[in-house]
Amino acid sequence: MLELPHMQRSHYEKTVKTQDASRLSVGIVVSDFNSDVTERLLTGAQTTLKQWGVKEKNIRVIHVPGSFEIPFGCIKLLSGKKKPDAIIALGCVIKGETEHDRYISNAVAAGITTLTINYKVPIAFGVITPNSLTQARVRSTGKHNKGVEAATAALMCALLP
Repeated sequence: MLELPHMQRSHYEKTVKTQDASRLSVGIVVSDFNSDVTERLLTGAQTTLKQWGVKEKNIRVIHVPGSFEIPFGCIKLLSGKKKPDAIIALGCVIKGETEHDRYISNAVAAGITTLTINYKVPIAFGVITPNSLTQARVRSTGKHNKGVEAATAALMCALLP
């Protein structure tokens, strides 16, 4: 995307102050489809959780077959013995020749929104929807890693007073 001078930068391009999240329990639901991308998103999210002090024993990762199944993975976490303080949903839906990517992305977004409202637990949307595998790789590495952004958003919401 071309950045015009009058456009504001996204929140995550600014420095976000790390807070103490050591008391939090966090779930991560990650799609195995496009795993070369989603595993990098997962690594970014896990690194962020550790930087914020979330204890490894308080991080639970659930793998699901594809992005469409992410809401179901979230339900598994939310209905467990100990409901997490936040969930990070990670997936990659690459645009194809049909509208399939839109159906999947819209269904996942609606499912996550509904669960967030019904369970009153923040579920960060770390499902990327690039136009190509090249874009997906950019959005899952380095300073552009959307797993980092999703983890940051989940923690910020979980720590709201």
